[in-house]
Amino acid sequence: MNVRKLEGRVAIVTGGGSGLGEECARVLALHGARVVVADIQAESAERVAASIRDGGGDALAVACDVGAEPPIQAMVQQVIEHYGRIDILHNNAAALDTAQRHADRDVVNVDIAAWDRAMDVNARGAMLCCKHVVPHMLRGGGGSIIFATSGFAALGDITLTAYAASKAAMIALARSVAAQYGKQGIRSNAIMIGLALTEKSAAHMPAELKQILLDQHLTPELGRPRQIADVVAFLASDESSFITGAVIPVDGGWSSHSPALAPMRAYFEKIGSNKL
Repeated sequence: MNVRKLEGRVAIVTGGGSGLGEECARVLALHGARVVVADIQAESAERVAASIRDGGGDALAVACDVGAEPPIQAMVQQVIEHYGRIDILHNNAAALDTAQRHADRDVVNVDIAAWDRAMDVNARGAMLCCKHVVPHMLRGGGGSIIFATSGFAALGDITLTAYAASKAAMIALARSVAAQYGKQGIRSNAIMIGLALTEKSAAHMPAELKQILLDQHLTPELGRPRQIADVVAFLASDESSFITGAVIPVDGGWSSHSPALAPMRAYFEKIGSNKL
């Protein structure tokens, strides 16, 4: 793998001020990209951008609420004025704070405001970022767009109804962009992210819940942000030049197996055989 495979390219990471977005911004910079850290929290965006610059990279912090079109237009214009081009867009920003999670439940109990916010930030925000970035990519000869989706987009669950629907919309959007602009040099892919815990989120998640989730993974451990960021960097680079319109699970095998896997594994261990 080429360590500086993104040298000279300009990458926008929405929601880059914390969590998985922060790690993606750092890894893209590590590979030589000039990174725009776009986040609704201006201080968080500047903190991440400053740390990249302190490490010898090139980064610009931009305060941007992707839930509305004018801030996205302003963000894209600021990037063009500062760097002159856009080569990579990572649609990572999502509404999933504690208040949003508590209001986004099963269909009967989902708060309509939580539904609207999930759609505005996750799906509509990604669409608007594409709407205003794609013309600049076309003028530059192409680019790569990566959508951060989730296993919730493909698999039904007992909560986060709005989040799931918005992430499913992003998968359709990723494929539409790939179909519409592929012949003009723009690739568009989605990564279906599993559980990749930051240190902060790992500390706050109950151990029992982590074990339930780990039992359904096919890997010895739960995911880490760097594992997600490495796939984003791959999709941003020419190493993935023949991949577009794809939905790539980055989930430790979570979405690949029968729902009965974990209890069946326990059953076979108990009887000392896997004969059915």
